Amino acid sequence: MNLDQALQTFFVESRELLDDMESALLTLSQQSDAETVNAIFRAAHTIKGSAGLFGLDPVVAFTHVVESVLDEVREGRVPVDDELIALLLSCGDHIRALVDAAEADPHKPDTALEQRGEPFLAQLRQRLDPGSAGVASHALVTTDEDAAFERIAGATGDSDLWHISVRFGRDVLRNGMDPLSFIRYLGTLGTVTGIVTLPDAMPAGAEMDPESCYLGFEIAFKSQADKAAIENVFEFVLDDCVLRIVPPNSRIGDYIAIINSLPEESSRLGEMLVRCGTVTAHELQSALQLQAGAQGNSARAAPLLGMVLVEQASVAAPVVAAALEKQKRVKDGKAQENQSVRVDADKLDRLINLVGELIIASAGANLIARKARNVELQEANSVLSALVEEVRDSALQLRMVKIGATFGRFQRVVHDVSRELGKDITLVVSGEDTELDKTVVEKIGDPLMHLVRNAIDHGIDSPDVRAQRGKPAMGTVRLNAYHDSGSIVIEVGDDGGGLNREKILDKAIERGLVEHGKVLSDSEIYGLIFEPGFSTADKVTNLSGRGVGMDVVKRNIVALRGSVAIASAPEQGTTVTVRLPLTLAIINGFQIGVGKAVFVVPLDMVDECVEFTDDEGHDYTDLRGTVLPFIRLRTLFDVSGPVSARQNIVVVKHAGQRFGLVVDTLLGEAQTVIRPLSRMFSQVQGISGSSILGNGEVALILDVPVLMQRAGTPPHAGRTTGVIQSA
Repeated sequence: MNLDQALQTFFVESRELLDDMESALLTLSQQSDAETVNAIFRAAHTIKGSAGLFGLDPVVAFTHVVESVLDEVREGRVPVDDELIALLLSCGDHIRALVDAAEADPHKPDTALEQRGEPFLAQLRQRLDPGSAGVASHALVTTDEDAAFERIAGATGDSDLWHISVRFGRDVLRNGMDPLSFIRYLGTLGTVTGIVTLPDAMPAGAEMDPESCYLGFEIAFKSQADKAAIENVFEFVLDDCVLRIVPPNSRIGDYIAIINSLPEESSRLGEMLVRCGTVTAHELQSALQLQAGAQGNSARAAPLLGMVLVEQASVAAPVVAAALEKQKRVKDGKAQENQSVRVDADKLDRLINLVGELIIASAGANLIARKARNVELQEANSVLSALVEEVRDSALQLRMVKIGATFGRFQRVVHDVSRELGKDITLVVSGEDTELDKTVVEKIGDPLMHLVRNAIDHGIDSPDVRAQRGKPAMGTVRLNAYHDSGSIVIEVGDDGGGLNREKILDKAIERGLVEHGKVLSDSEIYGLIFEPGFSTADKVTNLSGRGVGMDVVKRNIVALRGSVAIASAPEQGTTVTVRLPLTLAIINGFQIGVGKAVFVVPLDMVDECVEFTDDEGHDYTDLRGTVLPFIRLRTLFDVSGPVSARQNIVVVKHAGQRFGLVVDTLLGEAQTVIRPLSRMFSQVQGISGSSILGNGEVALILDVPVLMQRAGTPPHAGRTTGVIQSA
């Protein structure tokens, strides 16, 4: 494997592990359980081990201390509290910074960044030993060095002991390692019942180098720890020593039972032996290297991995036999193997662009086929169009991602900001499996972040106020996502005090945004908070009060062809509803004609089409007993030309409301490739983009939310549904 490519994979996977670690820590802050702690430990251990493979020493050194604390947490010797969670979250941020620095330059450690981690290390060491700043120093100190060990001869008759054979490398002392400290630390996992010091590598006195190590040890060890834990004692000298760990005879039956209980996905011999605990990852790697070396040095076939491990005394023969039998069963019953590959986002974007060009070309071919009146050509083009549509759907599906990853980021925000404000707040997430286009996810993150922080700062009441109102001490911020009429709806709500209607209105009148005495609906008043510079905060804080933010939130959402609305109830809470298209690239559209101009409405928003009977002086009509407001597109966009003798109304539905568009002709459904408007047309109201027709002309895509407001039916007008009630 290319080492540079492997290193890049490490950076990507490390960030994923850090995300998982952060999520697990936030879960641990609400509910403590052993599996969550194990997940956090595994993430830190994997990052440390992988970083060691690439020689990223700053990452290894810092993560090792974090891992030591997590190991103590697993054993129940270090309690979990809010301070520890906050410390470990900060440590995760520092590890992420170390990984970023390593990605920038793997060969040049960032000394300043490492110094910034020292306060975290000091706190971690304090957790390990409140009376000392050393890492796990309590495990290495003994008052009587010789009293800790007995001679191995005294335990030769006991077969239920681990036998550890270690030969330290010559340079172990030069590397700052003390061989005896590893043996003392081994004593924290069990009891050293016997030990023999082997000076067989000691040279003559004249040849001896006082800075070199010539000693080896044979150790009898009684412990309930597994083989990997014992090997981890010697982790920092594994590459500078020869280590053999032979398990007790009583463990053989346990290993075989574990192998037989492994899931069917485990079919590799080495993997099964590592997972059952009879072989460590380091022993497996050494055996694989020995196997590869034997193959390279001989014309004969390479020795079997199981034979190599048995010859090294790393594993008992019956355990290898059981693993081989399990391997045979898995291979015989395995029908197929699921595979996945990582694809660069740029390649997906390139694919989507090509599919868009293919759709335009297909529409042009379809137009030519109809003009030629060639039946065979029309049939062939029909088949082609169907295939293009399938390719389009498949390509768009590749870019669809679950919004849960974005929602997961806010757990940390709620945790940190609530601590800063002195509030007890929990985040409740639902609909995290809802999918939408990757580009939409990337651009909606910042607006959602601001809405969540606003809900924490402005929405949730202080603990005293909540107590006076009879609410639970813990406030709730809710995130919800779901699909509705070809759009994705994201709700950000809280169970706080709700918006102060009168205060908002007074502020708007003071700033001249609203005429004094004008009657406005609740939704119109609440919508005023999206005006630039609008704020009702009494004081400026680190989070809010400057009047900057909500207008940017709305602008960013509108730029994504979305809409935002607010519903609120006094002392019950507020819900901000964001509605976005599922994709920004290609949609199914419904083409309509006004004069010679062609417009496109997203097909998911089209409810029905009815014949229009013109009634001068009215902008509404009777649709089966209900009032339907409408907009004349010819008048709105000042389209010239004679009016069609038979006009139609396209009934459009958005956010639970309906209105009509009066048009001349109905041109039918068509795949639509969305092209953004240039900045020159950024102020044009009612148009969200453009598309190229098969004949090369341009069709404008209608902005339905904006047109709905012009029709006099703003979304959520007079509605209070979606307000989060007190928990």
